[in-house]
Amino acid sequence: MTARTISHGETTLWSEGLGNPADSPMLLIAGGNLTAVSWPDEFVERLVAAGHFVIRYDHRDTGRSAQGVFARRPYGFDELAADALAVLDGWQIEAAHVVGMSLGHTIGQLLALDAPERLLTLTVMLGGALDVDFDAAIEAAVAGAPSADGLPLPTARFLEMVALVQQPAETDEARLELRVEKWRLLNGEGVPFDADEFRRRELQAAAHAGTFEEPIVHHMIPQPPVARGAELARVTTPVLAIQAMRDPAAPSPHAQHLADLIPGARVVEVENMGHALPLAVHEPLAEAICAHTRIATT
Repeated sequence: MTARTISHGETTLWSEGLGNPADSPMLLIAGGNLTAVSWPDEFVERLVAAGHFVIRYDHRDTGRSAQGVFARRPYGFDELAADALAVLDGWQIEAAHVVGMSLGHTIGQLLALDAPERLLTLTVMLGGALDVDFDAAIEAAVAGAPSADGLPLPTARFLEMVALVQQPAETDEARLELRVEKWRLLNGEGVPFDADEFRRRELQAAAHAGTFEEPIVHHMIPQPPVARGAELARVTTPVLAIQAMRDPAAPSPHAQHLADLIPGARVVEVENMGHALPLAVHEPLAEAICAHTRIATT
């Protein structure tokens, strides 16, 4: 494990590489307001064992990357996508297998459109296609209105999570328990929730960031224009869309909708997986990702 801080314009990005640098590179792009360690160590170890040199990094305004960036100069998804490329540059990697979850799902699509030469493959999960207006979908779910695009809206469980994270917490212990409860809701009902597992992870995340306060800045970033969804028809990168079958944020068939927009894209369903990465889903998830990287590059 080797840490590396990368300068990118006026910001810095903390990253680390795991495994053998001579192996096939894989870049992990985390969800919104999450750090590198939101990719669990046990899951990363599976990717390394499958023959990948894995790089994970803290988004700007999270963890050990530069703080207060948005407050000084608001940014959007284009800047976050450029950060991902800067991380590859910082590790002298021309092209990598890219895996994105949630916010990283959107960033991955933008990379496939705007920097396809930097991607060997793309795997996305826990999100929707660029033509899906998730802000509008959340508003419709809150109002009890129908879906504007025919795709399923975020569930009541997701809305409960949104309300939960807005609650004040006075102590670090209260903040920790709030974070654990957030993951209980996102985990869904398919896999029994292990509070101790997620408490351990949240303690690790807080130690990594040096605070129990969670950032919220990425909730303020406007989504890319939904018109960009039409551009997905020109994607040439081999794409795998993973459908977490108990995802309260992007329920089935969001992954199939994305795959229908991208020529040759495939879908793998992970039963009982919600909007989280509990130990119970690591094996099928890692197997799906690594099968995709093997097939696409042989």
